[in-house]
Amino acid sequence: MTSARRATCHCGAVELALDMPQGPAGIVDPRRCDCSMCRRRGTVMASVPLARLRVVRGEDALRLYQFGTMTARHWFCGTCGTNTHHQRRSNPNEYGVNLGCIEGVDIRDYQDVPLLDGMSHPADR
Repeated sequence: MTSARRATCHCGAVELALDMPQGPAGIVDPRRCDCSMCRRRGTVMASVPLARLRVVRGEDALRLYQFGTMTARHWFCGTCGTNTHHQRRSNPNEYGVNLGCIEGVDIRDYQDVPLLDGMSHPADR
């Protein structure tokens, strides 16, 4: 069973609709990563299958950033700079959604989350 959630950037230009599992705020597999990009932005991300995320508003405001293997696709708001979500390199069938953007989520509840070794990703070898 799933529930509808809303995620927005800081300025509100970008709005995402998420179909997330029910449970503690619908958060599945929260994680941090230590790759060069994630290390710099420091966000905790939640997993959402590609088919369960939809851009409701602001698709034209989203900017895409790719680097390295060009597999991961990182989106951020071109107005306020908030990183909203990314298509994962580790699993291109999933998005990682910034927990700080999801309405009703208290990021203080997610301080102790796994840190993945993105610096030693197999695709980099």
